[in-house]
Amino acid sequence: MTGTVGTALRPCQPLHRPQRGLGAVTVILVLVALAALAAAVLRLGLQGQTVSQQDVVSTRAAAAARSGIEWGLYQALKGGWTSCSNASQTLDMGAADASGLRVTVSCDSRSYNEGETSPGVPRVVRLITLDAVACNSASAATACPDAGSATLTGYVERRRQVHVSN
Repeated sequence: MTGTVGTALRPCQPLHRPQRGLGAVTVILVLVALAALAAAVLRLGLQGQTVSQQDVVSTRAAAAARSGIEWGLYQALKGGWTSCSNASQTLDMGAADASGLRVTVSCDSRSYNEGETSPGVPRVVRLITLDAVACNSASAATACPDAGSATLTGYVERRRQVHVSN
């Protein structure tokens, strides 16, 4: 044993090493897919919140329209709208809670002869039509319904109508 210390024979190494990094590409693709899934879940959550908020405003608008009808009935039967011929008034219902709800109450009445109360005396019946439209338009000066705000995203409108006679 003469000669060289530490010279062991090595097998021939190939000229090209196998490529590495396929795992890194897979991890990046998985992270991109998870980010897209998280963005979709977030977007659905925001849409659900928006729909829920519009439901609350819609319920308030329906209650405002009902209260507008009650106010109009009082005005037509016992209040200042004695003739009630094309009378209309807009009430600001959002002053207390800053919701921006307004109600436009319109009244129209017609008188009809319905037989006789006694011979020769006609029985006059007054038919009153009340229409209440509640909306949350952007402009405080406009009456409901507001055609200018109807195309906006958060616009809500509810209508109630009643017919009464004396």
